[in-house]
Amino acid sequence: MEGRGGGGGGGGGTISDIYQSARRLLLRTRDALDRLERLDSSIPSSSSAIAAGVSDSPELALSIKRDIAQIHTLCADMDRLWRSIAAKSQRDLWKRKVEQVAEEANSFKESLDRHSLRHQKRILEAKERAELLERANGESAHILKIFDEEAQAMQSARNSSMMLEEAYATGVAVLSKYADQRDRLKRAQRKALDILNTVGLSNSVLKLIERRHRVDKWIAYAGMIITVVVVFAFWRWTH
Repeated sequence: MEGRGGGGGGGGGTISDIYQSARRLLLRTRDALDRLERLDSSIPSSSSAIAAGVSDSPELALSIKRDIAQIHTLCADMDRLWRSIAAKSQRDLWKRKVEQVAEEANSFKESLDRHSLRHQKRILEAKERAELLERANGESAHILKIFDEEAQAMQSARNSSMMLEEAYATGVAVLSKYADQRDRLKRAQRKALDILNTVGLSNSVLKLIERRHRVDKWIAYAGMIITVVVVFAFWRWTH
């Protein structure tokens, strides 16, 4: 049995559909990380080479960050859905699958963070070398300008990343609150049904007692009438 999602990050559908979307995002993120590593390793350590090759990194890194945030949103949707599955075996199975997807997404995020630190370090080191060679090389001023623009782009990417993480955290909090409210409503509904069942049983018992009381009353009246008739008949027969 599979639950259906609402209007979350996965766009609705069954938990299987959301899981398949998350797996596709994981594959795309892994490929993008490999491409980012190859791009970084293919750039020589010279200042001009780094300045020429850094322009593609911020956009690719930001794209990867968005995909990871989207995977976390899908995990939040699936986490809400697997809890509503009735069968315990299926519930445990989906719990493990969701945890595995979340672990892979966290691993990708750590890899991206490490790459960003290494990349930023290389930019700073190259900028320092360019500053040392500024007087001897007329091209250094142009390189420094490129690095300043790259540093601004990296800062913008970090700001965008922080905004995405904050939006993801807010979404998870809202989904968790929604799940808690739904659980409380279900418990209240079950209690109300129990009370209604109890009241219905009590009414049935009262109706049965009333019917029994009426029958006993008519039996008593009939017994009294028969007794009077028998006594009167016996008196007439003896006199």
